[in-house]
Amino acid sequence: MNCMYSIYDYAYNGLLYLNNIMRPRHKRLSQLMIYSTTLCQSKCKHCNIWQKPVEHLSLEDIQRMMQSRCVTRRTTVGLEGGEFILHPQAEEIMAWFQKNHPNYTLLSNCLAPRRVIDAVRRYQPRHLYVSLDGDRETYQRMRGRDGYDRVIEVVEALKDEVPLSLMFCLSLWNSFDDMAFVIDVAKHYGVDVRIGIYGTMAYMTAPLSSPLGGKPNGLTNYFSPKGEVRRGLLQTQENYDFVALYDEWRNGNLRLRCQSIMSCLVVHSNGDVPLCQNLDVVLGNIHEQSLDEIFNGASSCQTQCHYSRHCNDCWINFHRKYDIILVRNFERLLPKCLIEKFYGPYQWTADPKQTYRKHLKAIQ
Repeated sequence: MNCMYSIYDYAYNGLLYLNNIMRPRHKRLSQLMIYSTTLCQSKCKHCNIWQKPVEHLSLEDIQRMMQSRCVTRRTTVGLEGGEFILHPQAEEIMAWFQKNHPNYTLLSNCLAPRRVIDAVRRYQPRHLYVSLDGDRETYQRMRGRDGYDRVIEVVEALKDEVPLSLMFCLSLWNSFDDMAFVIDVAKHYGVDVRIGIYGTMAYMTAPLSSPLGGKPNGLTNYFSPKGEVRRGLLQTQENYDFVALYDEWRNGNLRLRCQSIMSCLVVHSNGDVPLCQNLDVVLGNIHEQSLDEIFNGASSCQTQCHYSRHCNDCWINFHRKYDIILVRNFERLLPKCLIEKFYGPYQWTADPKQTYRKHLKAIQ
């Protein structure tokens, strides 16, 4: 399976981190995820975006955002939905990105396989992310559609033409066996696999009727993968530590500052720009302000600083994987006591002196 990140990625994100904490009014984005449409053919149990009123961000909206100073040529832009390929201007948008900002990615459920295959071949996104949450039976149960064969059709067609990742969400409606199945599919086709853990997000998911586990809306099963699942996860460190550390976070032992909100941003189909994917805290709307004003304005900087220091309330892949990678790389260079001088107190386990390396070694 492919490596998720290169040494260049780590070095660049390190420099970006320094810029964004030292120059908070001049921050630059490493990632910009655009939820451009609510249209979707799935009826997923873990996402209710398909139940929202139909709305889109137009090509003009997106072009205006891309002119922002906080967006650089190195900013990775993700096109998603809903199902992006259903956007009425999908091909126009991808053609614009191909010409003007080729560092963009496409996320898809692949329920319209020929449209996805043709669009990727014609407009050449840098990466294709494909949702797959288990075998055929699990897929239909979890996503409300018999789409497994269509996902495999896209993987077989494009695996040698574009970097491709299978996106697995561990949830209340699937299992570690499903995770092992998807890891095996990724191995078979020689593609990357990325693991997420279900959490309620204001934009996508309705809160569950009653809290589960040690955190609100958490999962009931204990997150210590065994056997073949453990061995499969260990082949991609970013997947393994993200899953293995979940229990420490859920039990209240792990505390990391949320630094991802300083360099990663999401824009919703109605133009809202939330602080993050977890909290229902909106920084602004692109129909009322520029993206630079929203992301780097004085009030937004105060909000970002507050939540960066005090929020530890989610385990969402988009945010917490960034924080894990950031701090574990600090620990490769400096002792924990020195890191806390500029980063602030943090801990991986109930033992505040425990380092990332020692903890992961102990549980492997």
